[in-house]
Amino acid sequence: MKTILQIFLLQLIALSLIGQQFYLRGEVRDEAGNPLQNVTIHQKSTGYVFYTGYSGSFGIPANKGTDTLNFIFEGYQKEQFIVETDKYISVRLKLLPSISTNIKRGKLSSLTTNLDREDQKKWYTGDETYASLVENHFIESSKYPTTSIALNIDRASYSNVRRFINLEMSVPPDAVRIEEMLNNFNFGYHPPPDNSIFKIETTLTNCPWNQDNQLFFISVFSKKLNLDSLPPSHLVFLIDISGSMDMPNRLPLLKSAFHMLAMNLREKDTVSIVIYGGAVGVMLFPTAGNEKEKICKAIDGLEPGGSTPGESGIKLAYNIAKKHFIEGGNNRIILATDGDFNVGLKTEQELDELVSSNRKAGIYLTCLGVGMGNYKDSKIQMLATKGNGNFAYIDNFQEAEKVLMKEFTQTLYTVAEDVFMNVKFDPDLVKQYRLIGFDDKVDALSDSSAILEGGEIGSGQSLVIAFELEPAYNSETQVISSEFATTNLYYKLPFDTSRYEVNEKFSFDPVAFKDLEPIYQFATSVIMFGSVLKHSEFTKNISWGDVLFHAGESANPTDINQSQFTELVYKAKTFYSRSKKNKRKNSTE
Repeated sequence: MKTILQIFLLQLIALSLIGQQFYLRGEVRDEAGNPLQNVTIHQKSTGYVFYTGYSGSFGIPANKGTDTLNFIFEGYQKEQFIVETDKYISVRLKLLPSISTNIKRGKLSSLTTNLDREDQKKWYTGDETYASLVENHFIESSKYPTTSIALNIDRASYSNVRRFINLEMSVPPDAVRIEEMLNNFNFGYHPPPDNSIFKIETTLTNCPWNQDNQLFFISVFSKKLNLDSLPPSHLVFLIDISGSMDMPNRLPLLKSAFHMLAMNLREKDTVSIVIYGGAVGVMLFPTAGNEKEKICKAIDGLEPGGSTPGESGIKLAYNIAKKHFIEGGNNRIILATDGDFNVGLKTEQELDELVSSNRKAGIYLTCLGVGMGNYKDSKIQMLATKGNGNFAYIDNFQEAEKVLMKEFTQTLYTVAEDVFMNVKFDPDLVKQYRLIGFDDKVDALSDSSAILEGGEIGSGQSLVIAFELEPAYNSETQVISSEFATTNLYYKLPFDTSRYEVNEKFSFDPVAFKDLEPIYQFATSVIMFGSVLKHSEFTKNISWGDVLFHAGESANPTDINQSQFTELVYKAKTFYSRSKKNKRKNSTE
């Protein structure tokens, strides 16, 4: 009864927002007369999105006697009709030609300039590969000494992987993004010098899974902001309350997360809440951060129900953010969804344009995923990238606490945007290099127009970038080099169009793995863990026992995240070993 009442109230909100006086009715069918369900209908006068029902029919409230409706359905031609409220309209959609002429520019996570596309095609076999991500291969430094990397603080992959393992399910290789797994731990933070945004350190050591190779770590530390001196924030909570959110690990978990976030707000901060589900509406207009009871009461009142008109929700959230924009402040939308995300009218390219245009206006977008399967997170990740924000996956209460309480400023306060790094190796010392993680999608890698787009870095962040290197010298060679590796870090400041850079040169200074700082030994165990889950062709000799050994030896017992990682590796070892035995048993029967 409570859910029905909530949906009714949401419908009243929707009607009040658009001043409903009339009703537009009709049906949508294909050329053969078959009803088409879930056709997207965009109402021109309001900008809202509706969908056809099981029989292809629809009924839409309107504030005037006639209105223009656009009908969009994947694989069919778009149609536009002027509809009158006193007439029942029958729409027929025609199939599109089999060849599409839409051109979209792919987005890359890493890029080696001028690398022969034919060489890259050897890394994968067209689109037939199981994973949409293509693992980076070794690149000859004599031909291509420099590679570029887009940096961000996304960390969704680790908690998503953890969810699969806790459910005793095999982790899809495409769910494993090693750079995000490393981001989860915020290794060994070293503050940058005064008046500096970034500090860069490097470490060179031997590679545990290939004795002939080396591991090269680059650590990037961002400036830590003082919470008391931070500018005021206007946060728009954009919350998916559609029917698919009606599960314990979805809307109830998000409500707990937003309760915790509200506890961090100050009097000078403001919060708005926009919902999309059975209707799209504003559940809480801008409210001061010290009115926590009012904010929490609005959060508690959220109940799931209805479809998922995400495009309308995003438009309304940006409208609220722009209307109450704080000059020089932290203006951010926090989108929370299970990934069952229907963008309504917008194609992916149009949605890119919508989010990107607001990004230029200084409005950031943070995305929180819950309950989604791996293949639903790509669109949300794209939104976070285009919205100059970050993406986290909330699989339990502890992760919500970590992201929104313990790492509050890292998640919600930006110190630099459009951040990317060029790394150059000395070909006389490095024969080949392989960037670990930062894998590109198949479609982007095969797209000659694809571009590298920098990411957002939050306050007090510690990023670890790793390379596997094949040396160009033997163990008996005495090496002296002041330019073993060169890094060029490029970034922009919030509200500043100028591009800044930090250039560093690092000498050849290897450290034996056994003498390595524990944080890098632990980072190595995370890399090994991700590599085994991905079935990487470069780490075929790593066993689950190897991963568990390195994790156990290097994990800091006083750090709960590191100690829980060791437990996760043990669970994975147990599950995958049992699965392997069962497969062998079944094959012999």
